[in-house]
Amino acid sequence: MRVSETELPGVLLVEPAVFGDERGFFLETWSAARYREHGIAVDFVQDNLSKSRQGTLRGLHLQHPHAQGKLVYVITGEVFDVAVDVRVGSPTFGRWYGTVLSESNKRQLYIPPGYAHGFCVTSPEALFAYKCSEGYHPDAELTIAHDDPKLGVRWPVASPTLSKKDMAGKPLAEIDPARLPRYPG
Repeated sequence: MRVSETELPGVLLVEPAVFGDERGFFLETWSAARYREHGIAVDFVQDNLSKSRQGTLRGLHLQHPHAQGKLVYVITGEVFDVAVDVRVGSPTFGRWYGTVLSESNKRQLYIPPGYAHGFCVTSPEALFAYKCSEGYHPDAELTIAHDDPKLGVRWPVASPTLSKKDMAGKPLAEIDPARLPRYPG
């Protein structure tokens, strides 16, 4: 397993060891001890699975309070996955990191608490899995506009399919800073 830091503190790109032969392949999607050795010391409490068709964009979502750390990956298909630092006072506040996660590259992205998360499906459909360090709390959920011009996320789809909740997302600058997580530094 190889774990790489991204330009956003705490956001880690994970490339699991894949063992394959003519029958197929095997890989560990999670091992508390092994991931802890690589800096992901998280007690996950919930697993989620999302199936979406091409052009679907989900996000940008976060919870505060009850912030969630997430380990995300694709089982089938391909997505463009994004993390945005929304921690008030962070040196990287408002910056984003994006990467392709797919069934072929088998990569994972760890997104720590304090970041907004979203993804866009770039294959005909995708089965997207993620582990969460905190349960779902609808009263603590925030949705940031995926097309916030100040964030400037370069999504690979010009006219994505959005839920009503995602259509109602607000630009980061319009969200009361008291509703956002704080940078601990």
